[in-house]
Amino acid sequence: MFTGIVETIGTVSSLVRLDDRETGDGGTTLTICNATKILDDVNLGDSIAVNGTCLTVTEFTEDSFKVGVAPETLRRTNLGELKTGMNVNLERAVAGHVRFGGHFVQGHVDTIATIVSKQPDGDALTIRLSPADKSLLVYVVEKGYITLDGASLTITAVDDQQGWFEVMLIVYTQEKTVIAAKNVGQSINIEVDMAGKYIEKQVKAHLENATGGLLEQFVVNIVKKELALRLAS
Repeated sequence: MFTGIVETIGTVSSLVRLDDRETGDGGTTLTICNATKILDDVNLGDSIAVNGTCLTVTEFTEDSFKVGVAPETLRRTNLGELKTGMNVNLERAVAGHVRFGGHFVQGHVDTIATIVSKQPDGDALTIRLSPADKSLLVYVVEKGYITLDGASLTITAVDDQQGWFEVMLIVYTQEKTVIAAKNVGQSINIEVDMAGKYIEKQVKAHLENATGGLLEQFVVNIVKKELALRLAS
């Protein structure tokens, strides 16, 4: 579990597609350097969010750490697009003594979004994004929260029909995360509000499975109300 408050920016030192070393196990591995700030208490097996993606530490030094990247992770996220020298947002898994300044973030990326536009607003920056999976927009609401490349941000506008949403970055966020440095057309990992998913699933189950056909009755009541309004007019 993470908070969406980025602790530091690291730098990709390698992305190996077929890592045959002991800590690579024949899969894809990612090594991040310039990460001293978050490695003072690290242990093998710890979780670190890299651009909002929860990954397991398999090797580390004072300045760098290595993580394995599963095929599903490569399909869902922008990690496969990383190249040596690129910067990434980093956050350790939340500890019990840490103030919860962002929101509950799992580090399970839902999809990527493409930057459609970047518009200065005073010293702030408004970024418009279009998610690859448009069905996720049902969980994106104005003034709600969303995780972009691991950063907890507030949604300022949504257009379900055109398939985009916007966030605004204050100067501090522009300086402390990698988001503002990205260009139009580049991708960003997004994780939507998991609470919305749980609520949706439970409501659907209740309406579809409850005794008495609550969903059917709900629709009937709406139709009756609409007919009554039309007859009255």
